[in-house]
Amino acid sequence: MTITNEIKPIFTEKLIQEKIINLSEKINNIYKNEELYLICVLKGSVMFTVDLVKHLKMPVKMEFIRLSSYGSGTISSGKVNAVDISLPDLNNKDVLIIEDIVDTGHTAKFLIDFLNNNFKTKSLKFCSLLDKKIKREVDIDPDYYCFEVDDKFLVGYGLDLDGYYRNLPYIGYIEQ
Repeated sequence: MTITNEIKPIFTEKLIQEKIINLSEKINNIYKNEELYLICVLKGSVMFTVDLVKHLKMPVKMEFIRLSSYGSGTISSGKVNAVDISLPDLNNKDVLIIEDIVDTGHTAKFLIDFLNNNFKTKSLKFCSLLDKKIKREVDIDPDYYCFEVDDKFLVGYGLDLDGYYRNLPYIGYIEQ
């Protein structure tokens, strides 16, 4: 699959990194030296998580889970598939969920409900690289995000189309 020339850049690598540094400063000010558990939702948020964690100054433990609401193509199914959601004991822990994008909100709600039903965390916050409010079907918003985006199908910097384009250092959209 080669359609890189059809990708229209929106956010440059430099701008993404600047936003991540600004976000990390907010998180550092909130948690100070408190231990923080980061839950990275694979696969899309791995690049964002890795770059964010480089700027966090508190003790951090990283956990990885796999959820999916996309099959093949560009439309969310609206149904969350918990591929791998095994986690350590998060009772009385500060927890920050890290996602690549919140669009319909179904995945975010599923994960927050799952954590609230299985653990009594000290705090639970949700952080997303991108917030696509225009597509929201569930009453949920990230506590922190870097960019608000329009209703476009985005790829790059972890976001994919059928598994491709995650490796792009920028974020762009594909015309549909």
